[in-house]
Amino acid sequence: MSKVVNWLQHHETRMFHFVNQRIQHFFLDHFFSTITHLGGATATIVISLCCALFGQGHLKTAGIQALIALTISHIPVAVIKKKYPRLRPYLVHPQAITYKNPLTDHSFPSGHTTAIFSIIIPIMTAIPVLGVILLPLALIVGVSRIYLGLHYPSDCLVGCLIGTATALTTIALWG
Repeated sequence: MSKVVNWLQHHETRMFHFVNQRIQHFFLDHFFSTITHLGGATATIVISLCCALFGQGHLKTAGIQALIALTISHIPVAVIKKKYPRLRPYLVHPQAITYKNPLTDHSFPSGHTTAIFSIIIPIMTAIPVLGVILLPLALIVGVSRIYLGLHYPSDCLVGCLIGTATALTTIALWG
């Protein structure tokens, strides 16, 4: 079992270093530093609230579902971060590139990735055509967390799974 775990850790570290160091570019620095905030508390709460308060029909329902999913999704995130405290990659790998105001809490799973997926899934379900924009946007938020040196790829993958599962469960129990 430890061989499998070591193999996975080795390849995850390689993926982290590729995204964090090999694809560095001035434009990407600014792009990812900006886009990452779409998964933050302020943006996800404001987007969900706006849909819930000002949306009509399916969008209004999706906004309410997004608020519920966003709230519930952070319960497992908090529990997992406490139970499996994983240092952020920039704290483990001295050569990692990080940007202003790096976080110091635990990295596993990614709260930003969880949040963005928990709000886009209800919106995509209500208005499927928006999936063409929202799904790539959510994936880019996840990549931004790796690029900025704050998360390993598995942190973002698990965040994506938690956010998606919570949103789908919320939608399923809604109707």
